[in-house]
Amino acid sequence: MAASEKTLVYLVLGAAGSGRRQILADLIDAGLTSADRAAVLIEAGEVADAADGKLPNLGRWTWRDASIEAQMPAGMTHVFLVASGRASQVDQVEAFKGWLELQDAELGRILAVVNCQLVAAHSPLLAWYEACVHFADVVLLTKREGVENKWLSDFLTHFKKQYYPCVFETVKAGRVKNPALVLDPQARRMTHVFDEEQDWILTNAEGEEVDEEDENLDEDEELQAKPEEDPYFVRRSEGGRRLKELPDINKFL
Repeated sequence: MAASEKTLVYLVLGAAGSGRRQILADLIDAGLTSADRAAVLIEAGEVADAADGKLPNLGRWTWRDASIEAQMPAGMTHVFLVASGRASQVDQVEAFKGWLELQDAELGRILAVVNCQLVAAHSPLLAWYEACVHFADVVLLTKREGVENKWLSDFLTHFKKQYYPCVFETVKAGRVKNPALVLDPQARRMTHVFDEEQDWILTNAEGEEVDEEDENLDEDEELQAKPEEDPYFVRRSEGGRRLKELPDINKFL
């Protein structure tokens, strides 16, 4: 890796038991070149997996006080951070953004692994996975055995109707058709929180968003400019809970 090149960091979202590490082992083996050097960081609470032996430079990171504690592996071209499959994916994405900003690295892509059997059996989890898809550049559909084709078609149509820019790929036996395409660091995510240039909004004294082009706007009113907040990050003014509350994945595992 040239001195001027930064390490690409990938965040892997999804529920526990979805086979994320098996998929990741294939992506690294078939999607990277011999000149690349990869490392994988797994959350400390994740149980051991049969695929762990196939993951290069395997390490652990810690989820503590809603923050990510992880040491960036040195000398790597690619680092894959696998999110906890039992904690809030939204909380982890928000923490990941803060952690990444402190590293001499840049975002490669965010991958979301969808356990089709799990969400097909528990419709409330559609909202949980919709949050994952919102942040993802690539959505990997796995564990499709026994899932009706109509359900899968409806699931994809749900996002296509909303013009989600992310790529949807199917997984078979832990593998995708084109690993290099999945790892291509081109941004395809709906969220803008990782964009270099952020959109800004104006708010009044009550914290309400205002339009500077509004003819009825009081010229003497003090306005505050702030970066636009991702809808999944917004919290209620009272209690601090997320405005978009999602189901607890642990109730369905």
